[in-house]
Amino acid sequence: MIRLKNEKQIDGIRKSCKLLSAMYRELLPLVKSGVETIELDRWVHNWIKKAGGKPAFLGYGPRKNPFPGSICISINDEVIHGIPSKRKIAEGDLVSLDCGIDLDGYISDQAVTVEAGKVSPAAHKLNIVTRECLYAGIKAARAGDRLLQIARAVQGHALAQGYGVVHQFCGHGVGLEVHEDPQVVNVPHGPNPRMTGGMVLALEPMINLGTGDVEILEDGWTVVTADRKLSAHWEHTIALFPDHTEILSDPIMEA
Repeated sequence: MIRLKNEKQIDGIRKSCKLLSAMYRELLPLVKSGVETIELDRWVHNWIKKAGGKPAFLGYGPRKNPFPGSICISINDEVIHGIPSKRKIAEGDLVSLDCGIDLDGYISDQAVTVEAGKVSPAAHKLNIVTRECLYAGIKAARAGDRLLQIARAVQGHALAQGYGVVHQFCGHGVGLEVHEDPQVVNVPHGPNPRMTGGMVLALEPMINLGTGDVEILEDGWTVVTADRKLSAHWEHTIALFPDHTEILSDPIMEA
């Protein structure tokens, strides 16, 4: 069931999103060669708590294997859900960061892919195109139109550049829970409801240098490209109104 949000709820989600974007602006300068991803996770956890929120991803998921971090940190061929660890970021890595904040019961969700130092031209282009795919999807998200228009916009831009689009994972409704209906796919398939005012959606293209196929590692969380080629990930939380669409999370950086 798609949960439409009222003005008060959207304002609460907006405040959560602005807080998350503020956190990212302080976090990004720390993402550099030699830093352990667990250090970044601790920093994120402490920042969110001091700001009066809760890390929305910490402990999320199945009871037997909840997500152990406050932020997902996925490097190079890791697509999403990378678990923070003692792994050190290296010069030239593509580092995808995905985080959410629970602020007074309102959930935000945003992802960016950071280039650690000087990356290869192929990695830089992938990152730019993935961000462009996100904004192509946002442009297609309009009340009165059909949901799969978002997927057509995302996939069309990625395929034009010769990239693979992840189809096993997708965006989603958000705001009162971490994941809500509807699924916001990046490859056109499945239900195609009409978009309407009151929808709050997390759009998140995951674009691969090779094919769109992925695998889940033994930890039960980390998703990697099947061919072990690079992946990038960008995400915004948006709200649909009858006459316009608002990006609730702030732009963080230019790819």
